[in-house]
Amino acid sequence: MGERVLLDAADVSRTIARVAHQVIEKTALDAPDAPRVVIIGIPTRGTTLADRLAVKIREFSGVDVPVGYLDITLYRDDLRAKPHRPLERTMVPAGGVDNAIVVLVDDVLYSGRTVRAALDALRDLGRPAAVQLAVLVDRGHRELPLRADYVGKNIPTSREETVSVHLTEHDGVDEVVLGSPEPAHKEAGPQDSAAKQADQ
Repeated sequence: MGERVLLDAADVSRTIARVAHQVIEKTALDAPDAPRVVIIGIPTRGTTLADRLAVKIREFSGVDVPVGYLDITLYRDDLRAKPHRPLERTMVPAGGVDNAIVVLVDDVLYSGRTVRAALDALRDLGRPAAVQLAVLVDRGHRELPLRADYVGKNIPTSREETVSVHLTEHDGVDEVVLGSPEPAHKEAGPQDSAAKQADQ
């Protein structure tokens, strides 16, 4: 599979900063009567992005936003097909989620099934005032009627391609990589073989 870097470390940093500004603006987080906002990351890389997003929000607005993590393993719709999955960490943000604006954070938005599982899992944590979704990359091809409120980068893809988010904490580098399948090699027919022999 061929790979191409779509976002390098500087791009990833700028993208997270841009999403932080969007969250501050949309939630009026820095207003005197600001609502309570919490950030919840979806493992694995969504938790790291949630931590980074909270740091940027504090840097830009001076507001400390509580951060939590939400394991969705037992809520996935493919659990029966792949039952042996390690459980991830769930950490409820300080103060809980009741009556708060919850910003769910994930690395890539694709079919929407991960987000659906996260919404089901979140329901068992409490009753938020509203739920918003922030993703680093939206690659399209939704299977469920879901959309992100905050998108770092829209990347049109084919279903055969892959989008991988690498973060220093997990992978040693910050980057977003597009993987493309190798083109199928054409099998040589009798005429091709004869022509090749004539050229030799």
